[in-house]
Amino acid sequence: MSDQELIHRIALSMLKGIGPVNARNLVAYCGGVDPIFTDKKLKNTLQKVPGIGPKLIASITDKKVLPAAEKELAYIRKHDVRMLFYLDPGYPKRLKQAEDAPVILFVKGAADLDSDHMVSIVGTRAPTDAGKHLCNELVQGLKEANATIVSGLAYGIDIVAHRQALKSGLPTVGCVAHGLDKLYPGEHAATAKEMMKEGALVSELPSGSPFAPGNFPARNRVIAGLSDCTIVVESGPKGGSLITADIANSYDREVFAVPGRPSDPRSEGCNALIQQNKAILINSAKDVLTFMEWLATKKKKPAVQAALFAELQPEEQVLVDLIRGRGKAHVDELCAHSQWPQGKVAGLLLNLEFSGVVRALPGKVYEVI
Repeated sequence: MSDQELIHRIALSMLKGIGPVNARNLVAYCGGVDPIFTDKKLKNTLQKVPGIGPKLIASITDKKVLPAAEKELAYIRKHDVRMLFYLDPGYPKRLKQAEDAPVILFVKGAADLDSDHMVSIVGTRAPTDAGKHLCNELVQGLKEANATIVSGLAYGIDIVAHRQALKSGLPTVGCVAHGLDKLYPGEHAATAKEMMKEGALVSELPSGSPFAPGNFPARNRVIAGLSDCTIVVESGPKGGSLITADIANSYDREVFAVPGRPSDPRSEGCNALIQQNKAILINSAKDVLTFMEWLATKKKKPAVQAALFAELQPEEQVLVDLIRGRGKAHVDELCAHSQWPQGKVAGLLLNLEFSGVVRALPGKVYEVI
């Protein structure tokens, strides 16, 4: 990819007033990223883009953003920063599922952001000793699944989770609310440096970005979006950890919370999440591993299923083979390939469900257990 194309990608993420959703609309309507900065008839196209009015058109057509993007490209090359664009194959697959995911993610470090198990751990900035101890135990327990630990590198539960991950030999990813040219809080610089050896720091903001209150809720959606599940360890009635939990719920990710005494203000948020059915109550890492089906004993399942397959009727075996060959299959796809009527396929699938051979997913999709 040429430097000019890379500069245009960075510039897209820098346009004032243009969030991730509008940025994607721009790319779709303009037929790519480059035309946004090269098409001489761009204003005519922009008038057709939903959500783009005169003020945003002025922002998009302001060419001052290009020198800033060029400067940022020089910075990321000099400092060995990876740039992941939302259309790139290497963009984190979990985060890509969120419609408001960052257009660009800047990454410093070696972490695999698509590792098999990603867990975010968040909580209060002023945890109790018991909360810190429990956080440490959770991270230690997640080692059984070789989970990557994601958090916000903030005071309190965040930094406890990162440091315990390092002690446990687990990769850990810190999502920050500023550019990668600085670090807040500065007291965590040594930990951050250690994290980048096997983990990473990530941000959607370019270098030189000023600190702003709105950056933190935006950062929280990256924490939630990168992870399979989010664990809240101690939280007051308000705070960033509850925002992260709400975002994780909106992304249809699992949320877990550790309960606490009703009289403890730092347990108020966790208790409320559980009471409102926004989080699943857990007491240990094993609860998380069990619910997420990450326990090592699950690896014995294929041998059990092989015995089951031997007892299938021929027509059932046909459907199982079709589903296994595709990973997942829609009922219409099964009908088309088997050339059987939908009623017959539905009946066979129901029997396979009762036998514990397949499971139904949302949207009439099936997978082999």
